[in-house]
Amino acid sequence: MTDEKEIAQVKVLLVGGGGREDALGWKIAQSPELSKLYLAPGGPRLNHIGERLSISDGDIEALADFAAEKALDLVVVGPEAPLAAGLGDALRERGVPCFGPDRAAAKLESSKGFMKEVCAAAGAPTASYGRFSDAEPAKAFLREQTAPYVIKADGLAAGKGVVIAETLQDADSAVDEMLGGKFGDASAEVVIEEFMEGEEASFFAITDGENIVPMIAAQDHKRAYDGDEGPNTGGMGAYSPAPVFTGTVYERTMKQLIEPVVAEMKKRGTPYVGVLYAGLMIKDEQPRLVEFNARFGDPECQLLMRRMRSDLLPLLYRAATGQLKGAAIDWSDDAAALVVMAADGYPGAYKKGSEIKNVDKAEDLPGVIVFHAGTKEEDGKLLANGGRVLNVTATGADIREAVTRAYAGVEAIDWPGGFYRKDIGWRALGGAS
Repeated sequence: MTDEKEIAQVKVLLVGGGGREDALGWKIAQSPELSKLYLAPGGPRLNHIGERLSISDGDIEALADFAAEKALDLVVVGPEAPLAAGLGDALRERGVPCFGPDRAAAKLESSKGFMKEVCAAAGAPTASYGRFSDAEPAKAFLREQTAPYVIKADGLAAGKGVVIAETLQDADSAVDEMLGGKFGDASAEVVIEEFMEGEEASFFAITDGENIVPMIAAQDHKRAYDGDEGPNTGGMGAYSPAPVFTGTVYERTMKQLIEPVVAEMKKRGTPYVGVLYAGLMIKDEQPRLVEFNARFGDPECQLLMRRMRSDLLPLLYRAATGQLKGAAIDWSDDAAALVVMAADGYPGAYKKGSEIKNVDKAEDLPGVIVFHAGTKEEDGKLLANGGRVLNVTATGADIREAVTRAYAGVEAIDWPGGFYRKDIGWRALGGAS
């Protein structure tokens, strides 16, 4: 970090217990600078690496008090909800470094309307839009648009608050449902956007509020079923690198989006600290912003951790303490792929408690690591305990090899209660949706 004496003396709290946090904890635990890892709440893999706390990741005051009492060197916040609720603020008030934005900066994700305002001020390319809290003006605005229609809950809706409607009738219904309370306070307002054509990709950068360290891009599959059919989910699989994210797209993303938005947030007096995740729509090598997220993507984070050669922990610490200038990341040339194994019924109603076997056999295969997104251990058994349950990742010399290895890992796992998409990576591999 910044002092030889700090080596192997860093105490860290990792907040969150999904697949993203499993990957972050797996990577942090490899650091020679880590002395103690606390988990709130963690998962089966990490419980064998760190100390699990009986504190919910939503209990802001209890987390902040614990971090202060233990004089922790760093708190790494995985999910968006604690950031939107002010965990970063509570930690900084107590003098604890936090990797993650405060509540005001986290509005880049927690309010799509706010994100649009910042983009306008920064000159960042994104879709035209309208923002509404009443149904009638929203429907009138829809009639000025052309199909397909994009309707979004303004606030956090666990990746499910977006409807792309092909007809005005469906668009009107989406407006009525959202403003009628489908997502609670998250849909007290809706944002209606121009539909953007192109290919989506996710790009990540780490910032201390002023200095920026670019990361890499990935592509995920948001729809539940093969052929990009079915409802949106938090993500059913991903791969990196993203072929659509060319050198030109990278340069434009940094110069037109990341750098001006970070500068605008600093100008507003709410500097953005943490990882800035830009969801992009790319056409003719011109990126336009779909949305910002105030945390690592899930499942993209898992691929970043697999491809990162550098020690993650010093990077997170330097970002949290305003010392990111001059930092860089070393990446593997290998590709990485991920297949999500989800519980039957996800993203709708699903059952918990079915047994999962042979995860260890999957991890015996070349390049395969399985991250736990929604599991628990009970009486010596591994049980499903969520919607997205396992993230089967693999690395390979190219995307085809990484995808092939990931599916070999999936096939090795015995879990009759789950399902997965069979076409992850189709764009990169030249297949048809």
